[in-house]
Amino acid sequence: MVKRTQEADCVSPTGGDIGCCKVEAVVSVDDRGQMVLPKEVRDKAGIQPGDKLAVVGMECDGKVCCISLVRIDDITGMVKNMLGPVMKEIFQQ
Repeated sequence: MVKRTQEADCVSPTGGDIGCCKVEAVVSVDDRGQMVLPKEVRDKAGIQPGDKLAVVGMECDGKVCCISLVRIDDITGMVKNMLGPVMKEIFQQ
């Protein structure tokens, strides 16, 4: 488990500082369960119409406490980097 301090409130799962975390916007969920990501946030993140984002949840005590949006291209790269060497080793045997 990562210890948090007042100076470094935002840390990565590996314990390294990932920079500053802040509330970018407050959104509401409508009757159909939909939310709108504000234009300012989309612009700042470089999110364009048609972009694919993965919804990644982090659980604490059986409840989702954090939700992140990650570009599919970034997730694909992470999976290749993590599983690629393992799969290569398996198939070489």
